[in-house]
Amino acid sequence: MSGSEKDHFSLPAEITHYYERGLEIQRFKGALGELELLRTKEIVSRYLPDPPVTILDVGGGPGIYASWLALEGHEVHLIDPIPLHRDQAHQASLDQPDHPISSIRIGDARNLEQPDASVDFVLMFGPLYHLTDRNDRILALREAYRVLRNHGHVLVVGISRFASALDGLVRDLLDDPQFMRIVHRDLLDGQHRNPTDKPSYFTTAFLHHPKELAAEVEEAGFHLEKIFALEGPAALLLDLDERWSDRDRREQLLSTLRLLEDEPSILGITGHMMAVARK
Repeated sequence: MSGSEKDHFSLPAEITHYYERGLEIQRFKGALGELELLRTKEIVSRYLPDPPVTILDVGGGPGIYASWLALEGHEVHLIDPIPLHRDQAHQASLDQPDHPISSIRIGDARNLEQPDASVDFVLMFGPLYHLTDRNDRILALREAYRVLRNHGHVLVVGISRFASALDGLVRDLLDDPQFMRIVHRDLLDGQHRNPTDKPSYFTTAFLHHPKELAAEVEEAGFHLEKIFALEGPAALLLDLDERWSDRDRREQLLSTLRLLEDEPSILGITGHMMAVARK
């Protein structure tokens, strides 16, 4: 990483430490992660124009979505603040030499290097929940607005305000007083902090109420089209692994989540929300 790369952004040390453990690329390997991955791809595909279009993947992590979109024939540019993620994305690109990711670099969602109105589609699947100050989140969204061409879309993921409480119920974590303190603060103000060294309790983040996510997207100038619950109530299923391994039951689960997409209350029982908005 060059000096200029290091100087134009900052990230809390505990977030860097969390992701440098290599956990992000492992997250999509279980049933819940595969559900999130599949639902995300499905929703992206609904809004994405036919290839080729220019896509900016902001906070693109190890390149899971960027490599998929490059395979689909799009010009994809990935930025992420974590050096390990940059290296993993480079490897993902090398693994598909006929459809590489167009560019991969260290970067900051609040200070994009792309020129004005230079991309058709922006993905922000991580930055908004690791920018714990609202002004920083608005700044990142306005940067996405700036680099998008007219009528282009931004797809933004937030973690639900209720995610820790629901996770604690499902994984039986609420007997741990430290976890309960995390839940109480999450519900109070959305500021998620993990004073333990347990990576399963996540790292520093902001957890959105659905109305907050909508308000921030609109304040940045976007027209909000819809907010989706990615996992929805499926994340609460104790037998999710078993259901997911059965092709028919998996499709039944996905079909049910699609049927529930127009019900706003579902946003209260999901781990992740995706806001779709247009310039």
